[in-house]
Amino acid sequence: MTDATYLPDNESLRALLAELPANLLAGRRVLVTGAARGLGLAFARTIAQAGGRVVLADILSELALKEAQGLREAGFDAQALALDLSDPASIDACAAEAARLLGGLDGLVNNAAITNSGGRDAHALDIDTWDRVMQVNVRGTWLMSRACHGALKASGRGAVVNLASDTALWGAPKLLAYASSKGAVISLTRSLSREWGGEHITVNAVAPGLTLVEATEYVPAARHQYYLEGRAIPREQQAADVCGAVLFALSGLSRFVTGQLLAVNGGFVMH
Repeated sequence: MTDATYLPDNESLRALLAELPANLLAGRRVLVTGAARGLGLAFARTIAQAGGRVVLADILSELALKEAQGLREAGFDAQALALDLSDPASIDACAAEAARLLGGLDGLVNNAAITNSGGRDAHALDIDTWDRVMQVNVRGTWLMSRACHGALKASGRGAVVNLASDTALWGAPKLLAYASSKGAVISLTRSLSREWGGEHITVNAVAPGLTLVEATEYVPAARHQYYLEGRAIPREQQAADVCGAVLFALSGLSRFVTGQLLAVNGGFVMH
């Protein structure tokens, strides 16, 4: 019996979980990358609350272990693994071990990314930062998807959810490496959806707007204000706002939806 009181300290997420069908992802086995904190942790918690079994993978392995332990103590099925998306061997090992722990994979959420590359224009951005962002955000997403492909195919209902960003949709300035990497993730999503559709694997992308999580703490107040003024729903975006789209893409409700990009940003960009 799960303990529905195990919820993050966030009123929006609490409200979402209170309305969540407990069986939406019943029996589904899902690997979430970058799940030790922020959006990834919110995804892992809501997947568990919806009846899924989840592996939290992160380079912050000790924090991921702690969060997985908290979920298990609340009665959920959660494990944690170390993952370095810049290391192909780490990616392969994580995917294989996640499939072993869960007895297969029905879903993969490619959430992990380098986000703190902003604040510099095209001339100030250094090549090493560009290469590191592309290596993790783009190559890492490709390699993790590929590493999980066999298990997702064997599932018969495999679903890949890639985290893009609305920065790629509106051309956010002084965020060139990150926005470019997320534009590549969108294209990667479309190509993989065509390559793997015949194997009953859906591949979709979710593009959040500026969300109040640890990874965006460095973002200047002026950018937050710009989003607030531009959204159709004029409030700050919370992690909970993104979870519903991810759960939908992992669930049986979306089995004929693939290659799509869903912008979740309160109407800042209408895609």
